[in-house]
Amino acid sequence: MTTIAFQKSSKDLKNSILSIKEDAFFLLLDPTLKPENIQWHQGAQERLQQVGRMTQAGMVYADYLEADGQKHPLIDYQVGSLRDDFDFGKVLWIDKAAALRALEEVDDRLAFGAVYALRLAISRAFRIIHLRETLYRLSETENIDKEARQFAYVDPKQRAYQIEMEQICTVHLKAIGAYLPERQKSIDLQSGSQTGSKEGSQNGGFPVEASVIIPVRNRIKTIREAVLSALQQVCDFPFNVIVVDNHSTDGTRQVLENLALEHSHLKPLFPEREDLNIGGCWNYAINSEHCGRFAVQLDSDDLYSDENTLQKIVNLFRQEKCAMVVGSYRICNFQKQTLPPGLIDHREWTPENGHNNALRINGLGAPRAFYTPLLRSLQLPNTSYGEDYAIGLAISRNYRIGRIYEELYLCRRWEDNSDADISLDKLNANNAYKDLLRSMEVMARQAMNQNESV
Repeated sequence: MTTIAFQKSSKDLKNSILSIKEDAFFLLLDPTLKPENIQWHQGAQERLQQVGRMTQAGMVYADYLEADGQKHPLIDYQVGSLRDDFDFGKVLWIDKAAALRALEEVDDRLAFGAVYALRLAISRAFRIIHLRETLYRLSETENIDKEARQFAYVDPKQRAYQIEMEQICTVHLKAIGAYLPERQKSIDLQSGSQTGSKEGSQNGGFPVEASVIIPVRNRIKTIREAVLSALQQVCDFPFNVIVVDNHSTDGTRQVLENLALEHSHLKPLFPEREDLNIGGCWNYAINSEHCGRFAVQLDSDDLYSDENTLQKIVNLFRQEKCAMVVGSYRICNFQKQTLPPGLIDHREWTPENGHNNALRINGLGAPRAFYTPLLRSLQLPNTSYGEDYAIGLAISRNYRIGRIYEELYLCRRWEDNSDADISLDKLNANNAYKDLLRSMEVMARQAMNQNESV
């Protein structure tokens, strides 16, 4: 079976595929490896071809072993697998006829995203199959900078690359009926309802203008400093800080109770139920009698950059009448020293297409803030990963999202962070869940477009 190398440009990729004369199928090799770096298991290539033929797939990929013998499992491809860095392993089996048909829909001028455009085009007409069998082993171990890869889409040095990837994804969303034009719907801050919407028709009655929401469980090392960074905000409106302590056992509750004696606008909540994850804690907070007109995120191990963060967020709500505001954050250590990649400002977001490009990337940024009546009507998924992304996608389907590109928030890295030194199994579970969220959002947007066309 012919093996061809990964090509970034669409012209080079097309020429490589056209150069295959006799084989009806070919293998596309990861650019970081040479053919001799892959040790095929017995009958592995024949197995790929067998599965491809029997399923009439356009592409097939399989699990593999690292050089040290550790298994590298992959996740299933689905309609929401729209990330351009989706992990297919090191080898892709591709049906040549499917590839040639797909290339008819691929822009010949692509400089970076040829393979991304190819696989999206293939997925529109053919199956992409994940074979959960270990078919090969690498002869060399890769050195991957996980942090750099995670934030590659906000790296200014990769701006041209990211623009092209966004364009490719946008073409795909249009082709599958999931593209949405610019979102214009705003909220009516006077009535407490959404303009032109039946959702969230509550009138006024908020105890404060804004509430900082902090879910916490066993963060004795960080919770006091996080809460104080919220309590010390300087605003021209009343606000409070709602901390939902999810059955901490390390003394976190005592810290909160002591702080509440000193600060009347701190509202610690201690739910009795034991099935709450981070999303559930958020729902508990926003549905409480203490929640203000706007609900603003702060994680229990992070800080606001200064005392003006809350005012800036509420100012933007008032100016743009948006349903959600997202700021920018800086990754740092406990001494507030900047760690790579530094400021995460998501400047890839545009009012015209940010809500579509959000289906390609893995997050929207922080801190996140919401118009409470809308958030109450939607509710967050009761999970501890992806709940913020899910609600952001749902809001962006209909409403404008405001952006603040200056630093508002310090994301502190330490050994107990939920994303610190994440295992491959956990990473796969996280990515599969976010792909599922994207799949459901794609379906929702397709249904919206179909209903509007009737």
